[in-house]
Amino acid sequence: MFLRPEYLFDYPIITVGIAVIVFCFGACIGSFLNVVIFRIPKGESLVKSNSHCMTCGEPIKWYDLFPIFSWLALRGKCRGCGEKISRRYPLVESLTGLVFVATLFKFSLSWAFIITAVFFSVIIATAFMDWDTQEMDVPILLIGGVLSVPAYFLTDIATLKERLIGAVIVSIPFLIIALITKGIGMGDVILMACAGAYLGYKGIVVAAFFGIIIAAVVGMIIKKVKKQSKFAFGPWLCIGIFFGTLFGNQLFDMYASLLRV
Repeated sequence: MFLRPEYLFDYPIITVGIAVIVFCFGACIGSFLNVVIFRIPKGESLVKSNSHCMTCGEPIKWYDLFPIFSWLALRGKCRGCGEKISRRYPLVESLTGLVFVATLFKFSLSWAFIITAVFFSVIIATAFMDWDTQEMDVPILLIGGVLSVPAYFLTDIATLKERLIGAVIVSIPFLIIALITKGIGMGDVILMACAGAYLGYKGIVVAAFFGIIIAAVVGMIIKKVKKQSKFAFGPWLCIGIFFGTLFGNQLFDMYASLLRV
């Protein structure tokens, strides 16, 4: 633990200062995630080409690369051609910053905060890529699973046994559904396996519960409004994973205690 939780919550000035720094850092990570989200599905390199306008191709100047603020300063338009810049960019940057702050308040400044922030970065990139293409990038998903190794040694999020159970308790039923009905993609299966290895069985069960409920509600809305039943399942599972990571153990234990009454 780098900073004890009581310092984080008992001293408002420290709390606000650290939260602002973490938000800004998260927004910078979100800026990189935008590159990942747009380039990986197209097979483009993440490092060989500079950031550029998606319409005119003009390279973006360094002073237009500040997360959120540059988009606001340019009023959402390219400095070169004047075409609109997608609101997705500040959205992902702001979301990542807020997620990092939420992670900070959950884990304080610790290894759990650092590793979980990286894990959430994987989840955010996965959610938006699936939203755009209805496909997930397996190597990126596997990064989330690999993070369970340092998380096991450096955090107390879950024990080894809980992680092993977590890796299969949701992903196996999902695999069966995918093979029988084709209603779930293999990306969803791998996502829940990797997330389960990171969260343990308590967190992933809560994540699946929230993800399925949210997806069901969204699915009914899409079917009613757009008259179609096909939509990306992954983004809603990713929202469930967020809740499962931050509150899964507590919610699972609370429910289990109610059953024992």
